Amino acid sequence: MNFNNRNFVRGLCLIAIALLFGLVSLNYSIGELSRSGPGLFPLMISSCLFVIGLLSVVRSHFVDPVPLDYSVKNITLILLSLVGFAAISLYINMILAIIFLVFCSTLAGTSYSVVRNIKISLGLIAVAFAFKHLLGLSLPLY
Repeated sequence: MNFNNRNFVRGLCLIAIALLFGLVSLNYSIGELSRSGPGLFPLMISSCLFVIGLLSVVRSHFVDPVPLDYSVKNITLILLSLVGFAAISLYINMILAIIFLVFCSTLAGTSYSVVRNIKISLGLIAVAFAFKHLLGLSLPLY
């Protein structure tokens, strides 16, 4: 096991997150596919995330290792994006929060494109509207 391989560590982190949310979702009613309970969706998503993490760990043994490096600036930008998303969703609305999240978090990347950020924001806003109107979730979109 090489803990200095970014692909390997990424897979382990995905597995850990999937297990955390998957185990917590078991505390809720799963229900059936025809009438799902509150635990079914997080269990399905965490199961998919677990498989992706497992595939990442396996793949890391067959591709050239990528050295693991840390950028405090990027970590700070991502955390600021998440905290800002939560605060803006709570005090203003989720549409502005999504836009803030996308534009702030992409500052941590290697390239920055306003056009790409607008497209990503519009896509995420469309997903949020679908969740609100098709699934009946109570999201503070406006």
